[in-house]
Amino acid sequence: MPTHREEDYLEAILHIVRRKGYARVGDVAKHLDCSAATVTEMFGRLSRNGLVNYEKYGGVTLTDRGKKVGEDVDRRHGIIKEFFMMLGVGEEIADMDACEVEHSIHPETLQRLSRFLQIMEEDDGLRKHVKDRMDR
Repeated sequence: MPTHREEDYLEAILHIVRRKGYARVGDVAKHLDCSAATVTEMFGRLSRNGLVNYEKYGGVTLTDRGKKVGEDVDRRHGIIKEFFMMLGVGEEIADMDACEVEHSIHPETLQRLSRFLQIMEEDDGLRKHVKDRMDR
């Protein structure tokens, strides 16, 4: 199992590759607000664990396993962030909090949150009622 920090890196690489088509040390360092040396060290660790393909002074790509982990973290993040925003939390705070919760949420809880969001999406009246009550 990847550590929370490794999950953060895999999610960051996934986002950068989706946006640019590739990721380099500098891209990830900027995205995660850390040093290039720290990123290089983590890339080595992720490579040894079979989660990325990394060539020194080159780019990094996710292995199939690394992509699956990154996509799973990204999905958890999105569900949690959307839930927090539905509660009326601002996007920036919802994003920061989702970053913390995404690593420790139980799969059953995540499944129930996802289902709750689906129900709210399907029922405009219920969504409006909840929003009105939350905004009081």
